[in-house]
Amino acid sequence: MAPAAAEKLIAHLRSLRSPKDIEGQRRFGITPKTEHLGTRMGRLRQLARRHRRDHALALALWSSGIHEARILAALIGDPTRVTRQQMNAWCRDFDSWDVCDQVCGELFVYTPFAQERTLRWTKSPEEFVKRAGFVMMARMAVRRKDLPDRVFADWLPILTREANDERNFVRKAINWALRQIGKRSPGLRRVAITEAKKILTLDTRSARWIATDALRELANSTTEKPGKRAGRKMPIQGKA
Repeated sequence: MAPAAAEKLIAHLRSLRSPKDIEGQRRFGITPKTEHLGTRMGRLRQLARRHRRDHALALALWSSGIHEARILAALIGDPTRVTRQQMNAWCRDFDSWDVCDQVCGELFVYTPFAQERTLRWTKSPEEFVKRAGFVMMARMAVRRKDLPDRVFADWLPILTREANDERNFVRKAINWALRQIGKRSPGLRRVAITEAKKILTLDTRSARWIATDALRELANSTTEKPGKRAGRKMPIQGKA
């Protein structure tokens, strides 16, 4: 039985259900298999502010199976209380790129297990599990200032290893990771460009797209902040 706070939040989320927003999100590839309410991210972030680091509530919201409740769980969970078992279980539940990206970017990247899970997940045959590994790379490149650049340089060959994966949400995450690593520092920009050129030589449709798009951005990224493309805000992903 979910705590009373979870039941109250779930009831509130259901009261906000918007068929119009559900349809709009579907056009951006958000088609979860679980209950889908269409609640916008701005509203979810507002709700999350009242419950920061309430990990028990986050677990109860996730167990509801509701798409928006799971995003809310990512926003309020406590990374110091996340276990490997929780990371693996939630990752297996991913059924939409936005849930994957929010959980990885808002919660998992701050856990003590972030680096080891990243390496393991990039080898997964499951589309959203594999995406999670590369989303973790992209998000850590921006948010984990405590990590040395060599961590990200060592990850670049993994992008090349997986660059032939034609699945949409995987190749977009690989591209995202390549761009964000390259924009972390001038030194990483140079090695990311070199790696992108290696990816280009693979000469598959996926590899060509990943490398060409990244090279186009990295060639003009000397003054950009990580997380942004020139002239526009970086989307959550999925349509990047």
